[in-house]
This record gives sequence, structure tokens and C-alpha cells, in this order.
Amino acid sequence: MLVDSHCHLSYEGLCEQVPEVVARAGEAGVTHMLCICSSLLEFGDVSQVADNNNNVFCSVGIHPHESGKEPEIDAETLVKLAEHPKTIGIGETGLDFYYDNSPRNIQERNFRTHIQAARKTKLPLIIHTRDADQRTIEILREEHTEGPFPGVIHCFSAGEEVANCALELGLFISLSGIITFKNAQELRNTVKSLPLDRILLETDSPFLAPMPHRGKKNEPAFVIHTAQKASEIFEISFDELTDITTKNFFRLFTKATQ
Repeated sequence: MLVDSHCHLSYEGLCEQVPEVVARAGEAGVTHMLCICSSLLEFGDVSQVADNNNNVFCSVGIHPHESGKEPEIDAETLVKLAEHPKTIGIGETGLDFYYDNSPRNIQERNFRTHIQAARKTKLPLIIHTRDADQRTIEILREEHTEGPFPGVIHCFSAGEEVANCALELGLFISLSGIITFKNAQELRNTVKSLPLDRILLETDSPFLAPMPHRGKKNEPAFVIHTAQKASEIFEISFDELTDITTKNFFRLFTKATQ
């Protein structure tokens, strides 16, 4: 059993062939998928994908890239949308200072709003962070003093300081196809020190296809390659790695049903 804890089945390249994508995932041993929302305008499409497929869940949130393009919202709006029966997470949200597609102050306000919603709903916060390690750490620690919240650092590619902060606050860390890239040895070294009981797997499809599909459109079936590389990094069997990460997913996303 494998779970793709972060994919975008409503994005161009996958949305046109969802039944086929879900079928190929099943053939690869992927039993469940979490379809991520990155814009409230997209939530209808994301939730529909989940409603149409028994083994697909969804989230609700605004990606930092979209923070400056949509009206700012309050936590109650997210809480209300999260009542959808297959919505099991809040996000993705966070900070992206690499592209800076939205003003940083708006990204930060949105991030805190999502944290408030995660705290109120007790649904896991799905965190995106790129080139914003220090500010991400500061906000997570500041908000944690107001009350704990569950969550995961998705598509982990940061350094040890972010990892240590996440672990300290009880968060999980999700590994993507980046760990298979030839130039990712530093990341693999960091990953090796992480506790197995906090690890999830994802594709972030249709982006970041793992080796040997590098450069192609990614899809949930390819999470098997990330799992294979992760089992090598942690020096455990593939079956043990998939068993642990699947159990971790359902331990974090408690609203999800197997």
C-alpha cells in the first residue's frame, strides 16, 4: 500500500484524464491520494475530483503564489469549506520567497489565517516553504505559542533547521521525487536523520517527476519511485517503508478513512 499525500489532479495535464490517472495509480499500488487545493476558485474542481473517486481526498486553501490574487479571507471561511466530507487538510499554504508571485506581507497573513483554521478544525496544515526557511520557522513557532496544530511540511527540500523546527512542533515531513534527483545528495543526507514515524510520501504531480521519469509530467503512480529511493536512504525494505508511511498518513490525516 502506498499513499500519494500531495497531488494536483485538478491541474492541466491530469484533470483531462483523472479516471486513467487514478487507475494507473492503483496498478502501481497507490491506494489513496490527497488532491490539493491551491485557490478557493479551484475548490469546486478539487472537491469534485474527491467526490468522484472513493480513494481520493482533498484539501482547502490558498497557495502563497495565489495570496495576492484572491481576496484575503478569514479563518471561518476555511473552517466552513472544510466541512466538506472529503476535505481532510488545510492548505496548501505557506511562504514562497523564491518566485515572490505575491507580496510577502500578504503571504504571511494568509499563512497565519490557515494556521488558525487548522487549529480550529484540527485538520492538518499543509505547508509550502521555498527560500523562506527562517520566516517559516518564526511564524510556526509564534503561532504554536497560541495553541498547537497538526501539519506537514510538504515537498521537503529545506535544511536541517526547518526539519528540526517541524519535528519539535509535532509536524510531519513529506518527501517528493526530489530525493531521487542526482544533485540532491545534501537533501538525502538531511532526510536520513529524520524519524521514520514522521515521514510521508508525495508526488506534487504534475510537477517534479522522480527519476527515471525526470522531465516528464508527474502523476501519483510515480510515487513508487520516491518510495524506493526512501527505502534505500533509510536502509529498510520497500515493504516496511510503504507500511510505515501509509500508517503515518492516516495517523496525521485522521479524517481520512481507509
